[in-house]
Amino acid sequence: MNAALALACLLPASTLAVWTGKGWEEWWRSNDAPAQWAAPLPLLSATLRWRSVAPGVQWSETRLSGRGEAWRIRLIVARLDPRLVRIQLDTAYRSQGTRAAWTIDRAPEATLLAVNAGQFPRSFPWGWVVLNGREYQPPGVGPLSVAVAFDSSGGVRWLDTEALARQGTRWGVAAAFQSYPRLLVEGAVPPPLREEGLGVDLSHRDARAAFGQAADGSILIAMTRFDGAGEALDFVPFGLTVPEMAAVMGALGARNAVLLDGGISSQLLIADHPARRWPGLRAVPLGLVVTARN
Repeated sequence: MNAALALACLLPASTLAVWTGKGWEEWWRSNDAPAQWAAPLPLLSATLRWRSVAPGVQWSETRLSGRGEAWRIRLIVARLDPRLVRIQLDTAYRSQGTRAAWTIDRAPEATLLAVNAGQFPRSFPWGWVVLNGREYQPPGVGPLSVAVAFDSSGGVRWLDTEALARQGTRWGVAAAFQSYPRLLVEGAVPPPLREEGLGVDLSHRDARAAFGQAADGSILIAMTRFDGAGEALDFVPFGLTVPEMAAVMGALGARNAVLLDGGISSQLLIADHPARRWPGLRAVPLGLVVTARN
């Protein structure tokens, strides 16, 4: 396993395998889960065939197999160069602003990629939201929360609760969202994702979505879909645990990563030719929209 350090973690028993084209090959086990990811996992990387949508936007997919309801999972991955694209946030509401209404159907014609962003315990996003340089909501406070902030030149910053509280940290931000739980911190899997009883449900399985950034600065957006009956039932919210999704992001090469709202809320649009769409079953209050910079 391509990892700098491995611990015998106190995790629910599970494994992950990837389809190589010749068979399933196991690459992760909960009883030998890495506590630190140093580089992409070659076995997983070799199964990805990247397609270019536009300068700065690529995507690929592969098949995973886990325990129980995760026996067949499709992993969709997008890779963005933030220097070549513009990353913005969008909101939508109905019923006098009391019900979330954003879906990938709202994405404008020039959109290269759109995905639901952050978490939303109710009808509004959780935590910090900056739209078009203006603070829409103040930061939230949580032990595994992190904000992702974008500036107008393509810079991306990961800001924890302490950083958000420091004077001047929030200046010059064009767009930002906050989410939880954090999956990777400079390649390290946070302790609450390595041991049960530290505040995160480590056994619950669901369709997952995550946002990450690799060492070279590229953005990684990953989404899982149930693949047990092809695309006909891909909306069924069966999938990975939180520790398994952290492993996926580490194996993809992310140094920092955070979970996005998953389940029936996760949705993704990639403007390939033809466009690829993975709709959600529920509208959300906040979406991330990627367009060409020029």
